[in-house]
Amino acid sequence: MWEGVKDTFEITKKDLIEFSRDKLRLLSFFMMPIFMMVMIGFIFPNQNSLKNVPIGITNQDKGKLGKEIQKAIEDLKLVNDVPAFKIKEYSDVEAIKEAIKKQEISGGIFIDSDFSEKISKNQPSEITIVEDQINPQMSALVNQIILRVTDGISKKVGAESLAKVLISKEKTKSNINSLINLAAFFVNPIQAKIEGLIPGNPSYFEFLAPGIIAMIVMTAVLTGLAASVSKEKEQGTLDGVLIAPISRFSFIIGKALAQAIRGMIQGIIVLLLAVWIFDVVIYGNVFLIALVLLLGVFSFVGLGILVSAIASEQETATQILFMFQLPMLFLSGVFFPIQQMPQAIQYISKAIPLTYAIQALRKVIILGAGISAIQREVFVLLLFGVVTLFISVPVFKRIITK
Repeated sequence: MWEGVKDTFEITKKDLIEFSRDKLRLLSFFMMPIFMMVMIGFIFPNQNSLKNVPIGITNQDKGKLGKEIQKAIEDLKLVNDVPAFKIKEYSDVEAIKEAIKKQEISGGIFIDSDFSEKISKNQPSEITIVEDQINPQMSALVNQIILRVTDGISKKVGAESLAKVLISKEKTKSNINSLINLAAFFVNPIQAKIEGLIPGNPSYFEFLAPGIIAMIVMTAVLTGLAASVSKEKEQGTLDGVLIAPISRFSFIIGKALAQAIRGMIQGIIVLLLAVWIFDVVIYGNVFLIALVLLLGVFSFVGLGILVSAIASEQETATQILFMFQLPMLFLSGVFFPIQQMPQAIQYISKAIPLTYAIQALRKVIILGAGISAIQREVFVLLLFGVVTLFISVPVFKRIITK
């Protein structure tokens, strides 16, 4: 048992020492995340139309007006007669916020119990829009549409109230301040307050940073592992390693562990750059971030092992990995919100482990979510890693033994 562990760490040490001797590779290793961060950090994507975006609503108002606002939002259609929102009802604001943390919804609306009553007394009333700060593009779209709906209803209510006053022809003896307040009510009887889960307004780059971190770490593991084994094959050193008194399992895990360490180092570089240069604020626990990254690495180790077994040379391994990495880059939500993709593409995205690593990182970094909010993502990453390892390790052993 101890010999196997010792062999694993010796293989890891061997790979890391060999890697550090190549100055050009070492330079590109540190420059690549810096280049990616600076280049992509200033890109802002176009916004798409809303279709079936899930939002939460808490309507405690028993009056007619609260129901009218809720129905207007439910019935809103923007593109091809498809509802803009998919409404989910919650008991209170805290329930809406918890659902946003879990990414069950992309925002929420709270209507207080005295909403209609205030309007009936010619007093301005307020609704609260709870925004999803994990996704600034989608949040901006949702807020804009909800504000447009409430503004339309507000103008209608103001006009109706003014008409009632004019029709009544009652002469008021109120003082000038009362008249000013009444006039203000007619102009804007319904006001909207936007509230977030965390202070301030996260930028698009704060949405982007967790995706880049996850992407770089997973890419490092996939390409590094496949290239490392392929290089051993090309140089003829693999045969020497295999005839050494170490188990095939120790060899595989040692290789994977070396790539995992390199990937984690690059992830830390990107995270530090995000904080220092682009002012990204980390609201969550750094140990939870590390756990998510480790699980993300684990979920891709099996795939890397499988590719390294199949590929006979580095060029072949690179081509195979490119076919996996390019779709993942665009489908896992690194640059664009998955909610803005076509429905069919969203199903494909949900089958990619990188999607869950990015979602978990965003929840922890941007919203300060705890382990309970990322349970689903943790389970999927763990499951994917176990299944791919269960398949890839026997395949690797069989192929390299031939």
